[in-house]
Amino acid sequence: MRFNSIKLACALALALPLTGCFDSQPESSDAAVKSEIRVAMMQPPRMGLSPLSDDAFKLSRWSTAETLVNLSPTSEAEPMLATDWKHLDPLTWQFTIRQGVKFHDGSTLTAESVVNSLQKALEAAPKPRILDGVDLEVKAMDNYRVEIKTSFDDPLLPSRLSSPQLAILAASAYQEDGRVSPMGAGTGPFELTEINGTTSAKLKRFDGYWGQKAQVESVIAEYVPNGFARAAALRTGTADIVEAVPVSQIATIDPNLLYEVAMPRTNTLYLNNKSGVFSDINLRKVAAAAVDREQIVNTVYENHADIAQGLLGPALAWAEQIRPEGQAIDKTLKANGESIVIGTFTDRAELAEVAALLKQQLEAAGFNVELDIREYAQIENDALSGKFDAFILSRATVLDSGDPVAYMMSDFGCKGSFNLGQFCSQDVDKALTHADLQPLGTLRQQAIIEAEQKILNDFAAIPLLHERVIQGESERVSNVVRDPSERRLVDQTTQIKQAKQAN
Repeated sequence: MRFNSIKLACALALALPLTGCFDSQPESSDAAVKSEIRVAMMQPPRMGLSPLSDDAFKLSRWSTAETLVNLSPTSEAEPMLATDWKHLDPLTWQFTIRQGVKFHDGSTLTAESVVNSLQKALEAAPKPRILDGVDLEVKAMDNYRVEIKTSFDDPLLPSRLSSPQLAILAASAYQEDGRVSPMGAGTGPFELTEINGTTSAKLKRFDGYWGQKAQVESVIAEYVPNGFARAAALRTGTADIVEAVPVSQIATIDPNLLYEVAMPRTNTLYLNNKSGVFSDINLRKVAAAAVDREQIVNTVYENHADIAQGLLGPALAWAEQIRPEGQAIDKTLKANGESIVIGTFTDRAELAEVAALLKQQLEAAGFNVELDIREYAQIENDALSGKFDAFILSRATVLDSGDPVAYMMSDFGCKGSFNLGQFCSQDVDKALTHADLQPLGTLRQQAIIEAEQKILNDFAAIPLLHERVIQGESERVSNVVRDPSERRLVDQTTQIKQAKQAN
């Protein structure tokens, strides 16, 4: 959705200085033939762009690394590096590997390449979260057929294999010390040619790509965690594509450059269920009663978000249709001066404002609240180790497989790899395991909602709102991908409008 109705606030239209961001302006005149696109990314890589971490989604958004299976806009599994697959028996799948595919280092994609990449993911510590609770045996049947055995009848396996964390890379990517370097090792239309730490990355068109060739020659991705700086990069034209423009900056930007993308993403207040104040369910109930979601959506997001009724938002239309009415909470519940620390991060500009409002709301309910707000890269380890009483996170709920079970297992399973709330309930684990065994469709959806209700009834976390991310695109680019699943941003169809032709 384009922001045609937004009025420009001229008084605020002065660009912020972009120290260290896009130090050189896009070239003009004959140099424009190079058709270079500049992207302002919201977060720097956390693990050196390892595909076995969340950095994998950058590799996917840049179209440099690819998976066996693609996920369609309607979350259907589609061929990518695998051309087809068969469910031979309840525990056995067979995938046919696409022939004629070259890695960026010149080596050829084979079944052994696939087995090697998947085996590295299975052996990783921690494993990619899409593999939480999943055991696989992978072997090559011949040069272009791979057999995968599962430990249970898993109807979601093809969708799991679409996770960017299960990208198939050349053998050269996997180093003896256990590190994985994606540079020159992918199969996508763009080759990653330069990694500059947490500053930037560069990609160039890969002319040996097996599919449609890229329309631009190069992509420069700069990491700009400051939301105001990202907005300024769009205003001044120093960036062609900008991730997550802060709502507070909308009025300062030409509305023709802004697009709203409804996301399967939930802003959630995760409560530490294991230690401290919120290990007491009664105090978790006090916090839940104190939260005013409507005030947050109206004030911080200027109504560019949806009030959360559960963990799963309107991007999953079926969830609202079958979700029962939530548990009633006594709004008169009060705390007795208990001190809590709430953590969040600056990369999403709105979260600091959400934290400030939550501080007011919780203090009005009798808590003493301290905030700890840093860049995500500086706070993630503390959050995962349970050092906060509560943590505010913007969380994609179907990022890995197009299905929310993987997210729920990761965040609320006893052995979940992203369990910010240190939450563990055998009842919830059983419900999630049951949901994961259901076939795709209404039975699975009902089981997912039942698991969601168990989580919410334990007040393990407080869902606040469902985001609509605002993406910025300069007038010089077209065919930028507006992907609710956040897997694609620049692909082979992205181009510069009316690029000058070489003489």
